Amino acid sequence: MSEQLIEQTADYLVSSGLKDAGYTYVNIDDCWQTHSRDAQGRLVPDPAKFPDGIKGTADYVHSKGLKLGIYEDAGTETCAHYPGSLGHETTDAQSSADGGDDYL
Repeated sequence: MSEQLIEQTADYLVSSGLKDAGYTYVNIDDCWQTHSRDAQGRLVPDPAKFPDGIKGTADYVHSKGLKLGIYEDAGTETCAHYPGSLGHETTDAQSSADGGDDYL
C-alpha cells in the first residue's frame, strides 16, 4: 500500500476508460497508517508510504475526477494489527473527512 500505488490506480482508471464506464472510487486498503495514534488520538498516515499524507493523495485522486475511499476497522485493530476505530469513531470519521476522503 502506498501513495504511488493509489495514484497509479487513479491514472489507470482514467486511461483505461473505467472511469467513463462508471468506476469512480479508488479505495485505500489496510496498512496505510502507522501502528500508533498521535497525541490527539488521531490515526497517522505512514510517512514512508504516503509522503504527501492522505490529504495529498485525496487531492491527486480528486484531480482525476475520482473519489477516494479509505479502509478502517470497526474493532480495536485491523487484520494487519494497525489501530482500529473502536472507541475512536468520531475522531476517525472527522479525520477522514478532514483528509478529503469521500468514503470510510
